[in-house]
Amino acid sequence: MKIFENKEDLTVFLDAKKNKGLAVGLVPTMGALHEGHVSLISKGLADNDLVVVSIFVNPTQFDKEEDLIKYPRTLASDIALLKTVSEETILVFAPSVADIYGTTVASQHFDYDGLEHEMEGRFRNGHFDGVGTIVKRLFEIVKPQKAYFGEKDFQQLMIIKKLVAIEKLPVDVVGCDIYRANDGLAMSSRNMRLAPEYREAAPFIYKMLQAAKTKFATDSAQHIIDWVNLQFENNELLELEYFIIANAETLKSIENKTTESSFRAFIAVYADGVRLIDNIALN
Repeated sequence: MKIFENKEDLTVFLDAKKNKGLAVGLVPTMGALHEGHVSLISKGLADNDLVVVSIFVNPTQFDKEEDLIKYPRTLASDIALLKTVSEETILVFAPSVADIYGTTVASQHFDYDGLEHEMEGRFRNGHFDGVGTIVKRLFEIVKPQKAYFGEKDFQQLMIIKKLVAIEKLPVDVVGCDIYRANDGLAMSSRNMRLAPEYREAAPFIYKMLQAAKTKFATDSAQHIIDWVNLQFENNELLELEYFIIANAETLKSIENKTTESSFRAFIAVYADGVRLIDNIALN
């Protein structure tokens, strides 16, 4: 398996492959890889000759220094997992912060037509500027035909699509289904930080999303929101940060349902200090 630690070596290698007509996909990650990442990579391998998996803990998208410090860094085990998928058609790009940012570690500011102000944007100051900065930089370095992102971070997916449109980047952004554990918990690198009792409690999040989807057929949005809030008030281990029903395109919270629009429920929950997010399509 080829592992690149600087963008110059990666670019030279990829240019040679592209000159031979090979298609290149990109799966951006922050490492601590799991089966959810593998599902994205597998989709990329089905569509392309080569897939670049970037492993980079991006400092500019963390609004809390403690979260950046605590974020798991598991490069050796990440590479071992990737080797079980393919040693020939996966390329690893694991750059340093200096290789990506140079001497100034700062975000570029983006206007995503208001998408950045909803949900996660209300609770994580500057987060989507950091996301846009690193994704744009990776697109410029790798120049993939397609890039793959999971729908667990649905708001991020929509923002990256908006970034590509605004910046006129020649990349096809592919959204992939949420990969879940057998008990329904959305796969996330943060899950490995959960103590056993909280890991056992965490599937309650998806249970609430499923219940919201069922109720959406008959109940008002506000009634569902109030009901979900009540369920979490009675849960001793999980603390609800937000539960929102929003238009799937604008991400704005809704007051009334319509048959002409698509809606999703979005949720953020703390489990012993570990922040978990999830979402589900409602119609």
